[in-house]
Amino acid sequence: MARLLAIDGLNIVRRVYEASPEPDSAEKADIALRHALSSFKKLINGHAPTHVLPAFDFGGPTWRHALYAGYREGRAPMPAELRAALPAFYEKLAGFGLRVVVIPEVEADDVIGTAVMRWLHEGRGDAVVASTDKDLHGLIAYGALLWDHFKGEWHDHAWVERKFGVPPELLPDLLALMGDVTDSIPGVSKVGLKTGAKLLRAYGNLDAVMAGAGILKGPLGERLRKERDILYLSRQLVQLKTDVRLGVTWNMLAWDHH
Repeated sequence: MARLLAIDGLNIVRRVYEASPEPDSAEKADIALRHALSSFKKLINGHAPTHVLPAFDFGGPTWRHALYAGYREGRAPMPAELRAALPAFYEKLAGFGLRVVVIPEVEADDVIGTAVMRWLHEGRGDAVVASTDKDLHGLIAYGALLWDHFKGEWHDHAWVERKFGVPPELLPDLLALMGDVTDSIPGVSKVGLKTGAKLLRAYGNLDAVMAGAGILKGPLGERLRKERDILYLSRQLVQLKTDVRLGVTWNMLAWDHH
């Protein structure tokens, strides 16, 4: 049976880089990328994939910025030293036999979402995503599994239910309601994880929540009605784009170093 391993490249690289308290420097970037390379090797050895997709953000504005100018405005930019070291890191990955996928105007999440959905839709086998990203956990609803490389643990349907209080298919609806500070996604004011999950469990999904918002009494109902447009914009922003033109074939992503 074939197995796709999709690696959220910057999720690993940034975490490794930021784990060191040293000030930003070319040397710190170099050390972090050396560690990141061993993480990639460890992931491949541990999951024995037949296909590997290492996806990285291109950087700069994306289709989400075009929808909402404030997207990610609160997020600290990548340290210049780390950004400068990335092209050489991509070359190292290529030398190791991996095909790095970086596409302008879309994020690595969208690249992974597109590839994983296509892989599963074609019935090719298992799909494992190496990331701790909340948005990517929605792919579990379609049969993917997430692997937290840093904690060495699997995230499946039951994990999402425990952590978020809703099943994976409702994760985009929940993230739209509660917003996401790291990406500056507004959500509905004063709606957090618990309230959002409670609404979704009571009504079933976001559209049903909004259909019921008309008769929902008190300040919560008022805010939902008043912030309807912001809520649906947030929903678009958290939703993975799954029709990205990847520019690679499965053959190009095949891993034959077993």
